Amino acid sequence: MWNNFFVPQDEEGRVGAAASGQGGGLAALKGGRAHRRSQKMSDSQDGKIKLAFLVCAVGVTLTVLGVGTEFWVELAQPKNFDGNHTCQMAHYGLWKACVHTLWVADVDPERTSCGPAELPGESNCTYFKFFTSGENAVMFKKTTNKNFNLAAAILALLSLTMMVTGSICILMTLSKGVSFFLKPASFCFILSGILVLVSILMFHQSVLALLSSDRSIPLHHQLSWSADCVGSAGAILIFGGLLFVILSLPVSSCLPHKNNTT
Repeated sequence: MWNNFFVPQDEEGRVGAAASGQGGGLAALKGGRAHRRSQKMSDSQDGKIKLAFLVCAVGVTLTVLGVGTEFWVELAQPKNFDGNHTCQMAHYGLWKACVHTLWVADVDPERTSCGPAELPGESNCTYFKFFTSGENAVMFKKTTNKNFNLAAAILALLSLTMMVTGSICILMTLSKGVSFFLKPASFCFILSGILVLVSILMFHQSVLALLSSDRSIPLHHQLSWSADCVGSAGAILIFGGLLFVILSLPVSSCLPHKNNTT
């Protein structure tokens, strides 16, 4: 009967070891949770990420504004080319072109070419058929090169896709409180900025191909404010991506190491 009240010494040892093992497991579990909590971002890190994301958001906004408008380049005849009271100018972007017929009397006397497009007159806007029937557009007896225009448009769309992907990574970083998605986000924003700049280069090549297709009508050309928005957006996106690269680095790697000498 007394055996039910007393535990042998070896069984006591096993019971003690089991209890200590359970206690150690709980301690390790708590330590792991504490370690995971310590890996979460601080409030200052969270604020820096939001500030860098705001910079990228400015670049995204400028890109959308530039891609969606048709003021990438302006083409203008000499204002007295036809010898009558009107002159023509055009402006176009990735998707649409507009031709304006303006009164020569409204043009600045010091200006040799027709324009600007804000002057009153008749306008005719049409969408390009590069993406539907594959036809080239004709302006001032000059023909576009659809290969350059298609390449510029595709690069711009790929850039917008990378911006959306980078924004999703940043939103997940802020919601989860971990910095794991900062490096993918930095890659997406830097790549989107590069694609935007390459898109402008391809578009400029399309303008040069248009001008060289026929030289019977002299035209003055210049890149307009839509291209300026897209170019600025490319630089801002690359800068914002570099900010995310810096924020993704461990804090210890950004601090100088001290040599401990005894």
